[in-house]
Amino acid sequence: MEKRFSIRKIHRYLSIFIAVQLLLWTISGIYFAFNKIEMVRGEQYRSPLETEYRIFKRLGQEIIETNDNGVKTYSTHPENSAVNILLAEEAMTIAKEKTSLNPVSVSLIEKAERGVEYRSRRLPIYKVSTDTDDGINIYIDSMTGDIAAIRSDSWRAWDLLWALHIMDYQDRDNINNILLKIFSVLALISSITGIILFFKKTI
Repeated sequence: MEKRFSIRKIHRYLSIFIAVQLLLWTISGIYFAFNKIEMVRGEQYRSPLETEYRIFKRLGQEIIETNDNGVKTYSTHPENSAVNILLAEEAMTIAKEKTSLNPVSVSLIEKAERGVEYRSRRLPIYKVSTDTDDGINIYIDSMTGDIAAIRSDSWRAWDLLWALHIMDYQDRDNINNILLKIFSVLALISSITGIILFFKKTI
């Protein structure tokens, strides 16, 4: 009986100790859920971008990227000719050159669905599959030839857990979703009432 009482007492005082940190997590979570990071960073105060230029090489060919307030166009340098998207074979070549992986197939993706592993990347984009056990895919920007993303089964597991953590089961990136806001407020109420009940019972 005395042993059971001691365990119960340890559990009670340990729970109040942990509840304080849970309360802090909940309060900070509510803040994050109700405030967009772009606004916190002050992005709304930025002036419109001026036209920017960048010269890079794509398979040995120099290309000029013109960024006019977020709208990007491409031309060859110095000829100033129009640039077409990469061919599938060229995407395979880039995957071999820019990674240590062995590409086996390639496909062009022109339409994105919500929550896909290449989300937020510009379309069209090449998906290059490899012969790895971890199901690695290489995503290559069809205009610049840059490696836009590398995704594996390990990343997919992480992404699933992240979606569960932020309760965004569609886009998997939105920490301002309504479901998270509701549960954050409920968690706060639960934490506060739990602490109140603890002290009431103790007193």
